[in-house]
Amino acid sequence: MPRSFFGGVHPKGYKALTRDAAIRPITPKQVCIAMSQHIGAPCVPLVGLGDTVTLGQKVGDGKGLCVPVHASVSGKVVAVEPRPHPGGTKILSVVIENDGMDTLCKDIAPRQNVDALSADELLAIIREAGIAGMGGAAFPTNVKLSSGLSKVDTVIVNAAECEPYISADDRLMREEPARIVGGLEIIKRILKPTRSAVGIEANKPEAVAAMQAQLPADTELLVLRTRYPQGAEKQLIQSVTGRCVPPGGLPAAVGCAVFNAATCAAVFDAVYEGMPLVRRVVTVSGDAIAKPANFLVPIGTPFSVLLEAAGGLSDKAYKLLCGGPMMGIAQHTTEAMTIKGCNALTCLTTAHKVAESTPHCIRCGRCITACPMHLMPLQIYKAQQSGNIEKLRYRNVVDCIDCGCCAYTCPAGIALAQSCRTAKRMLREADAKEKAAGGAGK
Repeated sequence: MPRSFFGGVHPKGYKALTRDAAIRPITPKQVCIAMSQHIGAPCVPLVGLGDTVTLGQKVGDGKGLCVPVHASVSGKVVAVEPRPHPGGTKILSVVIENDGMDTLCKDIAPRQNVDALSADELLAIIREAGIAGMGGAAFPTNVKLSSGLSKVDTVIVNAAECEPYISADDRLMREEPARIVGGLEIIKRILKPTRSAVGIEANKPEAVAAMQAQLPADTELLVLRTRYPQGAEKQLIQSVTGRCVPPGGLPAAVGCAVFNAATCAAVFDAVYEGMPLVRRVVTVSGDAIAKPANFLVPIGTPFSVLLEAAGGLSDKAYKLLCGGPMMGIAQHTTEAMTIKGCNALTCLTTAHKVAESTPHCIRCGRCITACPMHLMPLQIYKAQQSGNIEKLRYRNVVDCIDCGCCAYTCPAGIALAQSCRTAKRMLREADAKEKAAGGAGK
């Protein structure tokens, strides 16, 4: 039976805007393939100005914690230069002019001997396909799988999709459940768990039915309570297994591995079809969008193209987010590109503007009650404002999952979630300085 987790909130879902909108393909005239689309080291370009590339051709790769990136269209490389990235900076990118032909890379072909592949061979295929977590974290999937070998007894497919407005995974489950289940079976072959489960929030009955029809008998389907952040990795583990990931720990510490539904589909494509991760489903929604929709988007498609395909922005548009309204990153330009971890563009009007110029805490404690990680957001906020690094350590700010529940519940409009993100950056910078100073003293 599904369990519960501490904290959380119940924001209005706004799923009706796109939940019945079938996935439609988009064909951009140009794509910008960022060399940094995952947690870890950025890729180094493998092509140069003027080169002709084919769909699925590797255009960037690197060493260490890194997975390659591939051309999402066929055409000509017209630039290799920094371009706007959803993270807020400019990132070195390979810019490809689409020739409209979708000429497939000669190395891509369906595999006939999948059942004969070893775990190591499957991991190599997943790595070469450039697969990283598609729920937003974008951690290299082959590394997550490798680190879970002989440690994991439970594999969980994260199909909760708890964030408001977003229906990308919902539509993927309803339209192509076999790809998701096929990818899960590959993951099970690698990790050899004793239990596997798919967790879907109760507000997706059609997806539940579609997945149930495809799942094998040895995989459970759990219909979870609709509560944000049900889809957060640690909260999902608690809901499915009752286990609590320790502070600072990873899911493998409690014998679990979690994979997003879209990630599973990408694993299926890589192993069975030989196709690297070059496209993903993106929801474009919000009250500032004329025609909310779900699109199948080549990686590297500029946000401006998505917005145009969805009917454009209204004149009351206030904020554009890569992601949903709770965890999304505000964008300063529509020329940022779609990356592997981008599942949505959320466009809001001024009706959603809640920031206060001079917020004052009223000591209501709602942020503490709502925090699913048992943190004290106000105390983190005060330590961050004063620059007290030791207090930030004491308050375990690194355990913050950036869910935004604290800011959502704050009646004073304090930017608690933003403060927590800033605090974690401050702590990382302080740790880096301390490490550099220690190394210099040797």
